Amino acid sequence: MFQLISRARQGITNDVLSGLTVSLALIPEAIAFAFVAGIEPIVGLYGAFMMGLITATLGGRPGMISGATGAMAVVMVALVAEHGVQYLFITLVLAGIIQITAGVLHMGKFIRMVPHPVMLGFVNGLAIVIFLAQLQQFQFVDTSGALLWLSGETMLTMLALVLVTMLVIFLLPKLTRAIPSSLAAIVLVTLLVIYFDMDARTVQDTLQEMTGNPEATIAGELPSFMIPEVPFSWETFDIIIPYALILAAVGLIESLLTMTLIDELTETRGHGNRECIGQGIANITNGFFGGMGGCAMIGQSLININSGGRGRLSGISAALFLLAFILYGSALIEIIPVAALVGVMFIVVLGTFEWTSLSLIGRVPKADIFVTILVTTITVMYDLAIAVLIGVIVSALVFAWEHAKHMYANTHTDDQDRKSVV
Repeated sequence: MFQLISRARQGITNDVLSGLTVSLALIPEAIAFAFVAGIEPIVGLYGAFMMGLITATLGGRPGMISGATGAMAVVMVALVAEHGVQYLFITLVLAGIIQITAGVLHMGKFIRMVPHPVMLGFVNGLAIVIFLAQLQQFQFVDTSGALLWLSGETMLTMLALVLVTMLVIFLLPKLTRAIPSSLAAIVLVTLLVIYFDMDARTVQDTLQEMTGNPEATIAGELPSFMIPEVPFSWETFDIIIPYALILAAVGLIESLLTMTLIDELTETRGHGNRECIGQGIANITNGFFGGMGGCAMIGQSLININSGGRGRLSGISAALFLLAFILYGSALIEIIPVAALVGVMFIVVLGTFEWTSLSLIGRVPKADIFVTILVTTITVMYDLAIAVLIGVIVSALVFAWEHAKHMYANTHTDDQDRKSVV
C-alpha cells in the first residue's frame, strides 16, 4: 500500500503514460462540473489537481483517481448560488474534517457491508450517467442561447472521430501494450483533425461556449493559500453544516464504492479508513487553496486501470500533468478534439456497465433484480448517495421479510414418545 511505484521499469512507464491519459480526460469534466456548481473553470481545475495529487499520495487505493465530480457539484450549486464561492471553500474544510473523523473512527469498513445488488445498481447507474454526460458534447449553444444538436457534416465528423477513437482503443492492445491505447487514440485523432483541417469541435470551442468568452482559456497560475472570506460565527456554521455533512457523505460513499470496484478489477484490496482520511485532507486543502473539492471518479479510475496504471505514481502523474497543462500547456490541450475524449469515455461506459447483470434476470431472486434496477434508476435520476442508502434499506427490509417467513423450533421427545416444542 505504501509503495509509490512498481519495481518493474514497465510499471513506471505504464503509470506515467496512464497518468498523462487520465489528465487529458480530467480537464473537460473539471470544467463542466465547475459550471454545474456555478463557479469559474479554473476553480474546478485546481480542485481536480489537488484532489488527485493528495489522494494518490495519502489515500488508501493506489491506481484510483480523484477529482472534481458531478455528484458533489450538484450539492454545491445551491450553496454557491445563495452565499457565494467563499462559503463553498469553508464548507469544504468542514466536510474534510468530517471525512477525516470517519476514517479515524474506522467507519470505512462499513462500505463492505453494501449488498451485491446495490453494487450492481451503483455501477450500472454510473455507467448510464457517464454516457448521458457525453451527449452534451453533441450539442451546441447558438447565438440566441438555445441548446441545439449538431447536424449535417459537423455531426458526421463528430461521430466518425468518436468511432475512430473507440476502434483504436479496442484494437491497439491486440498489437502492442507499449503505450496506453486511450492516449494513442487521443493523439491520433488530434493529428488527423489538424492534418486534414477538419471542422471538429475542440476543448477550446467547448470552453468558449460554456463561458461565452471567445478568449477563454484553461491557462492559470499556481493555487495560493487563502483563508475563506466568511464571518467566523455560529450563523456561518449553521449555514454550512448541512452542506458539509452531505458533501462528506456523498464523497465518501462514491469514493469507497469506487475503491471496492477497483479492488475487484485488480484483485487487490484498498484501505477504506485511509481513503477517508486522504479524501478529507484533500478537501481541506481545496478549501484553503481555492479549489472545488471532489472525490473519487469511477470513469477516470477505469481509464487509469485499463491503461495499465496500478501504482500511486499514476495518480500523482495525472495531477502533475494537469498542473503542467494549466501553467504551460494550455494551447496543446485546447486543440484536442472533443470527439477523442468522448470516444474514451464511451469505452469507459462499455467497460463500467455490468452486462452480466442482464443475464441474471430470471436466474436470481426477484428482490435482487428489483434492488439493482431501483438503485440504477435513482442514481441516474437523482443522486448516488440517496440511491445507495435506499438500496441498502430496501435490501435490509427484504432480508428481514424473507427470514420472517420461516419459523424455527427445537423439539424434544420424552420417554413415552411424546414430542414437544422447547
